[in-house]
Amino acid sequence: MAPGAVAAANIAGFSHLIHPDKRWYNNRRILALNGWIVLLLVTASTNGYDGSMMNGLQSLTQWADYFGHPTGGKLGLLNAIQNIGALAAYPFAPYISDGIGRRPTVALGAAIMVVATVIQTASQSVGMFIGARFLIGFGLTFAVSYPTHRAPLTSAYNSLWYSGSIIAAWTTFGTFKIHNTWAWRVPSALQALPSVFQVLLVWFAPESPRWLISKGREEEALKTLAYYHADGNQDDPLVRFEFNEIKAALEFDRNVAANVGWKALIQTPGNRKRMNIIVAIAFFSQWSGNGIASYYLNKVLKDIGIPNPTTQLLINGILQIWNLAWALVASSLVNKLGRRLMFLTSAVGMFVFFSCQTICFAVFSETGKKGSAYALIAFIFLFFAAYDIAFTPLIVTYTVEIMPFALRAKGLNVFNFTISVALIFNQYVNPIALDNIGWKYYIVYVVWIAFEFAFLYKYVVETKNLSLEETAALFDGEEATQELAHAHVEGGVVPKEAIDEKSSGSSMHEAAEVPNLKK
Repeated sequence: MAPGAVAAANIAGFSHLIHPDKRWYNNRRILALNGWIVLLLVTASTNGYDGSMMNGLQSLTQWADYFGHPTGGKLGLLNAIQNIGALAAYPFAPYISDGIGRRPTVALGAAIMVVATVIQTASQSVGMFIGARFLIGFGLTFAVSYPTHRAPLTSAYNSLWYSGSIIAAWTTFGTFKIHNTWAWRVPSALQALPSVFQVLLVWFAPESPRWLISKGREEEALKTLAYYHADGNQDDPLVRFEFNEIKAALEFDRNVAANVGWKALIQTPGNRKRMNIIVAIAFFSQWSGNGIASYYLNKVLKDIGIPNPTTQLLINGILQIWNLAWALVASSLVNKLGRRLMFLTSAVGMFVFFSCQTICFAVFSETGKKGSAYALIAFIFLFFAAYDIAFTPLIVTYTVEIMPFALRAKGLNVFNFTISVALIFNQYVNPIALDNIGWKYYIVYVVWIAFEFAFLYKYVVETKNLSLEETAALFDGEEATQELAHAHVEGGVVPKEAIDEKSSGSSMHEAAEVPNLKK
């Protein structure tokens, strides 16, 4: 079947091709495929583990004593270096992934992280520890270098991220009672476990059908699709549909997306508006004051008269569970409440609760009243509940929804790059600012969050229950959208993703290419 015909048929969807008696829970091959998905997404737990572990290590006197009680810029570098490493790998990851395949790329990234974690665990100096953390970030980029962004997989990624942060928080709580350097070496070593599983098991996972077809290995791709989706029947209608759909998508990439340059991101008023929103929410996700408690909770608690490491670690552990609970609740409400309402509710909540944190911090600094310290802790929890309403479940989903298909990969690259830069700046500057101006630094974030609300109110449009064409019309106007859709259909290379990305289901062949997913 020709790509053009497939594209036309895609509008009707593929649900009629799925056998009604086949469910994921009664098909061992689909169960196996879901297992591979979990293996490939488990890297997210390593990422979540890292941030929470560094927060916890600062409360361990064994770690602080060993590395000379780092403060200010040195402490900021210890946190930021992981993202500097991730940023350094960005130029190489897509070329290696496209060149050697998804499985070898994941294995390479996981292997780098295992080696880096060994070095981190065995660190004899702060320089060695920093170098190891750079390598962890570098390897992490390869291990999660996946361009697909299906909503269910994004939700799974976020959940696994919080699972890693919870494990790290409670691991450091448990090892605190070890009265030597193994109090921090044990959490460092455990960080390698997900990567060890990936190195050992990823070779048994299926290679991405999309990558196989792009390399001319169509028979292998068809065999993979048939094995997992039709018990090996290569003539199954669903398998043929998926196979031809991948070919249509690749043809679209070659003929349309590949010819769209970076300049196109800012070439039209509609695209400039999209990029303003994407860059803004990427920054907002890291610059809303969340980075203070996420990476320097120990310092905040010390500054409000709570120096006990056990109490600090306990608060950190409970906070991670609290975050996961609110993230799951928010994820379940995305399609009910809508994107704009959730963003605005989140911004209002963050402004109110961060303002309350600022007041409590100021009162304690001026009077030393314990009640203000305890109130600040309560407002930290309420602040993160507000943050999780929108900035955990929505930022990737919304970015995907507002970008035209041909520009989506480039838009997501800008989004990821912006987050990394924002994180590096945030992680490095926060401890320096807290050391120098204390609670007054919180005022900067109060003003910034007020700006966030004004920006979101003015620019964020509602995309709930809208098709991609209807969403595009909000940015480009009806006429421009119709002309673009007509031109693509005329070319006969529009894949299903470009026509109906926001359907509740997802193309089955993309489940088989989960090695391509990136947060």
